[in-house]
Amino acid sequence: MSDVSQDNDNERGTLFGGGVDIKRALLEGRAFFALIAIIIIFSILSPVYFSVDNFLTMSSHVAIFGLLSLGMLLVILTGGIDLSVGSTLGLAGVFAGFLMQGVPLEMFGFVVYPPVWVVVILTCAMGAFVGAINGVLVAYFKVPAFVATLGMLYVARGVALLMTDGLTYNNLEGSEALGNTGFAWLGFNELLGIPISVLVMVAVAIMAMLALSRTPFGRWVYSTGGNARAAELSGVPVNRVKVSVYVLSGICAAIAGLVLSSQLTSAGPTAGTTYELTAIAGVVIGGAALAGGRGSVRGTLLGAFVIGFLSDGLVIIGVSAYWQTVFTGAVIILAVMLNSIQYSSRKASKPASDGTTTSPQPEGATERSTATGSTTGKAGAQS
Repeated sequence: MSDVSQDNDNERGTLFGGGVDIKRALLEGRAFFALIAIIIIFSILSPVYFSVDNFLTMSSHVAIFGLLSLGMLLVILTGGIDLSVGSTLGLAGVFAGFLMQGVPLEMFGFVVYPPVWVVVILTCAMGAFVGAINGVLVAYFKVPAFVATLGMLYVARGVALLMTDGLTYNNLEGSEALGNTGFAWLGFNELLGIPISVLVMVAVAIMAMLALSRTPFGRWVYSTGGNARAAELSGVPVNRVKVSVYVLSGICAAIAGLVLSSQLTSAGPTAGTTYELTAIAGVVIGGAALAGGRGSVRGTLLGAFVIGFLSDGLVIIGVSAYWQTVFTGAVIILAVMLNSIQYSSRKASKPASDGTTTSPQPEGATERSTATGSTTGKAGAQS
């Protein structure tokens, strides 16, 4: 019997045959239970909270946090951090606004108005470029992720301010005569009653879930976060994996910037300020370990909904914006504490059979890599 199968059997025996482990069930499902509690409490406090229209509106707000959190999850799974996602979001909105306003080609004496699909592609490419810089600094120049992405936070925000001279691009709806209409479609339109922004978040989440659970790349990501040195000895291209996750994080931030500016039909250089903290909060509340190697797409989405529904609920009942910040910070601290309790108890209850520490698994993965030099190497064998 494989290690994973044996672990699963042990878990089933603990939860069912040997009695229900309520503490563990509450810890692992804390994001779901927190979301249910938030819905119940605010439904009692406000009669307008519990309604389909309000849930759809809040979900469209959550889409921005969700997209940022999904990109952040990939980075955190490798043991890194990306503090530049908020600034990348703001820069993406400004970049899209700049393109929508028209690109003057003074040499030829006319202005180019690119169609919306070109704007979207170029903006995503810009986000990928920012992420690539972060990834190269972290992977190849060995700059600590905190320092590299903190520097990029200021660089991206400064570029956004320089592009707009501190002003805001307004009226991004485009013009039929110029052929660049449709930008607001992403933020306002619905499909089968569901906001397009929510569907975009779901599509990105599905792709991330499939990548983490069904591809060698997903196993490489988890093994890199579990023990980068052991993964490298097993044949995992650790540096390329690190660069890739930062690129994907930048693309997710760019998509979030497109969604936000589309919802507002305007783009300002200060958009997305402190959103990086919200993204980290969503990942942590969803059960991911900041040390890397543990986390899931499902949990991250639940964490984003917890943050979004909590923030909107506080606004609906009239709580001050300052107190909202306090509550968000308290939630992050509590989530980190619960993560520490969960993972420390898991290590104590399920040591490896050979006495070594095992690294976490991707969603649905069948391989297990150890956190020592004697790792199984199955992730690297896929390369």
